[in-house]
Amino acid sequence: MRALSIALAGALLASTPAAAQTVEEQALLHQLTGEVRPERMRADIEALVGFGTRHTMSDTISDTRGIGAARRWAQREFEAISRDCGGCLTVVTPSDTVTAARVPTPTEVVNIVAIQRGTGDPNRVIIISGHIDSRVTDVMNFTSDAPGANDDASGVAAVLEAARVLSKHRFEATLVFAVLSGEEQGLLGGKIVADYAQAQGWRVEANLNNDIVGNSEGQSGVRDTTRVRVFSEGTKTVETEAQEERRRYNGGEVDSSSRNLARFVDGLADRYLANFDVEMIYRTDRYGRGGDQVEMLRHGFPAVRISEGAENYDRQHQDLRTEDGVEYGDTIEGVDFDYLGQVARLNIVAMAALANAPASPLGVTIEGAVKPDTTLKWRAVPGAAGYRVWWRSTTAPQWTHSRWAGSATELVLPGIVIDDYFFGVSAVSDDGYESPVVFPGPAGSFVSVGDPAPRPTQ
Repeated sequence: MRALSIALAGALLASTPAAAQTVEEQALLHQLTGEVRPERMRADIEALVGFGTRHTMSDTISDTRGIGAARRWAQREFEAISRDCGGCLTVVTPSDTVTAARVPTPTEVVNIVAIQRGTGDPNRVIIISGHIDSRVTDVMNFTSDAPGANDDASGVAAVLEAARVLSKHRFEATLVFAVLSGEEQGLLGGKIVADYAQAQGWRVEANLNNDIVGNSEGQSGVRDTTRVRVFSEGTKTVETEAQEERRRYNGGEVDSSSRNLARFVDGLADRYLANFDVEMIYRTDRYGRGGDQVEMLRHGFPAVRISEGAENYDRQHQDLRTEDGVEYGDTIEGVDFDYLGQVARLNIVAMAALANAPASPLGVTIEGAVKPDTTLKWRAVPGAAGYRVWWRSTTAPQWTHSRWAGSATELVLPGIVIDDYFFGVSAVSDDGYESPVVFPGPAGSFVSVGDPAPRPTQ
């Protein structure tokens, strides 16, 4: 059987057109970039800022002020989007009553989530998220105005715009648009949506968490509209002790599913966005800080944080005031809507590419110790017309070499020594959509295993 698989792979490689052996561009993804409207996101942020404060513990009864009014507004927006697409979205409100270090009295934390069910592989799920709550200097102050225009009305606006654009199209996998609450009080909404995904039995292939994505002018005053940062963990939060030992010896510390998701997003930016680059940051989040994607990682789901390239800390977690001529506070004047439009395009292209591609290959293994050749094996996944084997130098940030394997589930790379490279496998649909690359073994698998990781005390 092994010889047959290798022979079949070689025959397919020899007979496959050269175009099938390279990454293809997709007309739909180019089309989607033209459907983004920054003016709609401006209206979203104006509406959210208009609620005064959206602190998790703020008013839930008023129709004009507080987190309750903001959540109901977001739900109405999703419902309107669903009406425009013939009811293609199911809107749910996962919630929990929480008491925590930053929530001293029992408080209901409610997420607003819209689900666009996939047409072919609906249990495979792609999630975009942003958090609707806001804060000022004192994280416990729930009465003062906290506009939260960039942190994180910008992320919510990107989520809503993704829903508006993608709901006009149909995809193989399920798309989930999540507006989360309670982030500033301890990533509460992130945990609630991760628990919900787990309870639904979703295979979450990606979470794109957008948090602080609308500003282009950094603390120095220099404006940079050409880059966005994508943060990704190197080793999995849910890694077991045995997996850690194996990974330390054989590699994988820069090839978690989240890291290869980041590489996937980076590649899409290079192909589909003009003058806009992804800067991959080899870190789960900014130093000493966190976002809702951390809770997805604790559940074993691949997740990245998307944040603007240059932050202005005078506009984050600040009381509204002017001191020594410096204006503090997260107001709408600090949002660059053309830049936010580019971030939204990146998210939309990534979601569409992931949802139309086959699932990432399962059970990827590698052999080649004390041999001149390297052999990779994997299990077939639904919707894959073929597979591509990738490799790169162990110090290279991106995959650099590939070989088409056809529909075989095993490929030998003659003369490619296992010791000198990192390897992976991607799945390709018959129309050329390609999954992220999967590094061999548990270190790189896109399928979570085991229970959620323990949560540190907030």
